[in-house]
Amino acid sequence: MSRTPSAAHALHSIVIHGHFYQPPREDPWFDEIASEASAAPYHDWNERIERECYRTVVAAHLTKADADNRIVGVVNTLEWISFNFGATLLQWMEEHALRTYRAVLAADRASVARLGFGNAIAQPYHHIILPLASRRDKRTEVRWGVADFKRRFGRDPVGMWLPETAMDHETLDVLAECGIQFTILAPHQVDKPPPDGLPGEYRAGNGKSVALFIYDGDLSHGVAFGGLLNNANVWAARMLRTRSRLTSIATDGETYGHHHKFAEMALARVITELRARRGIVVENFASFLHHSPPVHAVKLVEPTSWSCAHGVERWRSNCGCRINGAKFPSQEWRTPLRGGLDVLAAGLHALYEREGAEHFDDPWAARDAYGDAVGLSPNEQETLVTVLAPRTSNVVRARELLEMEREALRMFSSCAWFFDDIGGLEPRQAMRYAAHACELADANVRQDLEGALLGYLAEAKSNDAAVGTGRDVYERHARHRLHADVRTAAGVAAARAVGLDPTLAVPRAYRLHAIEQDSIALRLARTGRTAQLDADTSGITPESADLLVRIRRAERVDAETVHLSDFPERARTTIRAHIRQALLRRALTTQELTALGNGDASLRDLVSRALVRAIEELVADESGSAMRRAHSVLDLLDQLETAVPFDAQAAWWQVHSQLRNGSHADQLAALGTRLGFDIAALTSAS
Repeated sequence: MSRTPSAAHALHSIVIHGHFYQPPREDPWFDEIASEASAAPYHDWNERIERECYRTVVAAHLTKADADNRIVGVVNTLEWISFNFGATLLQWMEEHALRTYRAVLAADRASVARLGFGNAIAQPYHHIILPLASRRDKRTEVRWGVADFKRRFGRDPVGMWLPETAMDHETLDVLAECGIQFTILAPHQVDKPPPDGLPGEYRAGNGKSVALFIYDGDLSHGVAFGGLLNNANVWAARMLRTRSRLTSIATDGETYGHHHKFAEMALARVITELRARRGIVVENFASFLHHSPPVHAVKLVEPTSWSCAHGVERWRSNCGCRINGAKFPSQEWRTPLRGGLDVLAAGLHALYEREGAEHFDDPWAARDAYGDAVGLSPNEQETLVTVLAPRTSNVVRARELLEMEREALRMFSSCAWFFDDIGGLEPRQAMRYAAHACELADANVRQDLEGALLGYLAEAKSNDAAVGTGRDVYERHARHRLHADVRTAAGVAAARAVGLDPTLAVPRAYRLHAIEQDSIALRLARTGRTAQLDADTSGITPESADLLVRIRRAERVDAETVHLSDFPERARTTIRAHIRQALLRRALTTQELTALGNGDASLRDLVSRALVRAIEELVADESGSAMRRAHSVLDLLDQLETAVPFDAQAAWWQVHSQLRNGSHADQLAALGTRLGFDIAALTSAS
């Protein structure tokens, strides 16, 4: 039911839109995000931006304008602004930031209760540049986005945000075909925006229409880049000064708290100021569209986007749009990266269509319908695929083909081209998706598909000679010398060997199907494929510094050696934490452990002190216990990935001067090697 205050609408409506998005970051083999050093002190960029932005916009502080600056209220700003969240970001938030995720959904429900229409709008499932995609891929992305939105928000979306607002007529035709009533564009994307901030009308080829809301470009730029966030009163006054029927702005949602610290507080203050004004309605695009449908036809300027002055060239050529031209003068790599992925996608699609016909009545209709399953549990996914593939006797292969297509879509996520160099995080991630798609392909064509891609990537030259080419990046970051099954089994086996629950070491992409003696059975959650592996952990002790596991796959005769550094991150960090605890108990005294627990001393200082103490005790110790403690503390330093303390090296030098000709000289020399000394040089010098 609509709750439209009709009298006010004749005066001034205001809509503030936030586009919230992060690229998918999950390792495709393990379905988990690996640690990203550039996001420090947080684990990864999703976690960092959630802390800086997403959790703050749903609980923005209103403060008194006085010296104390005390809090007088907390505002979920999403209850008052139009917004969209990328589906892959919401999937991450649902698992890792549940309180924030629930606040996002609650904000939409509150806006429905207030206006009759929700603030949330949908987005194509992956953030791909739709004008550069085929119509078939456009349709799948939009339908997957609609399906994800309905599952999360419990209603059909009225509007849809286009990635980078990139559009052409075919993109808008697909929106209309899928029941989307409006989208949001930048002023330069139409020949002439309608007057008064009103929506324009695009008439699609199927006779349906899509309303086009054209945001105020100057105001939006002022908020994102021009300093309006520094003074909420000035920001509100600028919006009121337009005197249009509708004043709307659109910015990245990350503007509020990530790009600009405390900007969510300015947003909360602006909302409060605007709500207090007579004749002003703070609403969303859907509610405005309900009482003010478009009456002005508009002519498109296509293909265009909001972040490239050259149309959509930023995502396929060296158009000049970049962030740091001084450091990265050339983006010629964009063209071969796009070309290589296009060729790979064409090969994957041909394989899917050919092999998919054995499993699905209509492979492409099945792919569209798979959007209902992408965000569900593995069991729910399997149930849906069983329905989609009535003619198959191999549901596992049907699921692999659909997952191959998912990779073929998300490897085109726009961030791979947006930034300045092919060595960055985002191009690397696109290549990982490409490599995983190749792995899911038929073994008979896999080598040809990957070979064609690598031919293009060899032409994609980085601005940094040390990075090399796209092929170098692919070989270094997208491929791994060990199969994911082997790495996972090694982590599981090592966890059990050191006394941990092995399920704690299983990455999200896998299920531990069975574990008996030295045999491990794994099941891939998204496809149902199982793998049987044998593990040899005979070289592991509960306090090993470098765990080494031998894994043999059922289909191979020879075993593969897997080191701790090769384990999936979840296994690696869980096992290291367990070993650190054991080594700490050996290295530190009871008093030192108490001091550490109370926060009275730093771990680094305590470990350094323990190592120096053990080295100094070597002079009087004949039992070998001091030597064992010294090595144990060094093992702990290895697990902490911390450099050898200076004081420990000085202590060893003093002890070496006294004991170098003694009965334990060899053991002392081995300890010196671990401390960083060149024993051969010392021996020859003496």
